[in-house]
Amino acid sequence: MAAVADAAGVSMQTVSRVARGFDNVSPETRDRVQQAMTSLGYRPNRAARALRSGHFRTIGVIMFTLASFGNMRTLEAIADAAGAADFTITLLPMASRTKDGVRSAFSRLQEQAVDGVVIIIESHVMDTAEVVLPDGVPVVVIDSTGTTDHPAIDTDQAQGARLATQHLLDLGHETVWHVAGPAMSYSAGGRRAAWEATLTDAGRTVPPVFEGDWGSTSGYRAGLEIARRPEITAVFAANDQTALGILRACHEVGRSVPGSLSVVGFDDSPESDSFWPPLTTVHQSFDEVGRRAVSTLLGQIAGTAAVAATDLVPVYLVERASTTAPPS
Repeated sequence: MAAVADAAGVSMQTVSRVARGFDNVSPETRDRVQQAMTSLGYRPNRAARALRSGHFRTIGVIMFTLASFGNMRTLEAIADAAGAADFTITLLPMASRTKDGVRSAFSRLQEQAVDGVVIIIESHVMDTAEVVLPDGVPVVVIDSTGTTDHPAIDTDQAQGARLATQHLLDLGHETVWHVAGPAMSYSAGGRRAAWEATLTDAGRTVPPVFEGDWGSTSGYRAGLEIARRPEITAVFAANDQTALGILRACHEVGRSVPGSLSVVGFDDSPESDSFWPPLTTVHQSFDEVGRRAVSTLLGQIAGTAAVAATDLVPVYLVERASTTAPPS
């Protein structure tokens, strides 16, 4: 900083003001200081700033898995939104999907220099009393029931399931079968409950559920049974990967989609319009979930956030070629 000040012919306080983005410096002086910074290869020291201000400009992200499409898209959006606000992220993957795994992640978090934390825990484990979030650290939770004392951001799971189920009923199907996600998943549970409620409200039979795990393999296994049962004419799959497995099973068995079986997914993954047939699915914006999480967290860090609440991001149905009226 002293070398930059000397090269620009200004005080070190002026260099500091320019480096920190303050506007009480004339444009001419700012340009001169920035040119000196560039020629000398000067970069502000984030650690030194943190020692002075008590803020690290770093967000911790705790998450169960990097394997799922939704988590990766959400993490990408968090990183982009944090970067736009001049924050970095520190990723803390969880060792296991258990209460001990959650506690271990929180314990490691205490050792990290972060200003706030985004927790992406797609599981009911967040709802247990044994999970205690760290005191004094702003926290936003993604994909949980919102029963903690911290703000929660999520896709409107129930709205999506209702749209998918009602779409199939409106096409004339007597009922809609469901291939669910994993039992421990909050998202899967919300979609399953809304599917059942939509059928009940319409006075339709609620058929038994096929249990899945978000993967195409479990969708394929369920699809083999579904494809061999002509009385099943409509299926709501918990996500697009599950739907992909169902489509493969139907192709192998010779069951026409959508001629004799209509299939709806959930996610609107980038490949879903290239499935055969192109998949009717529920679009959810992982990007918007990530942006809102960072915005809410930064509001807490700045002391301007509203009271803790659940913020639901709307979804919509994308109609493609995998659904039609039932065979006559």
